[in-house]
Amino acid sequence: MDEIDTKSAVLAILDEALGLEGRASEFDLDTPLLGAVPELDSMAVVGVINLLEERFDFIVEDDELDGSTFATLGALLAFVDAKLGG
Repeated sequence: MDEIDTKSAVLAILDEALGLEGRASEFDLDTPLLGAVPELDSMAVVGVINLLEERFDFIVEDDELDGSTFATLGALLAFVDAKLGG
């Protein structure tokens, strides 16, 4: 999967999990997420992680996550890319 496809898929997951109704399409790599997107609370993080695991067929261990993973869209994409071996 190339970078554009990964970004599109992650944006679609954020949109679905957070009920953003298309707003995620406006996000760029520097868009802050955790603490800036009100819909992204601790329960929503779990939903996003579950959807990422399903969509990209990887497992996220608890010790792989910290607040920086969801700091920005770019940070989240970097995490997904690393999980995909990119």
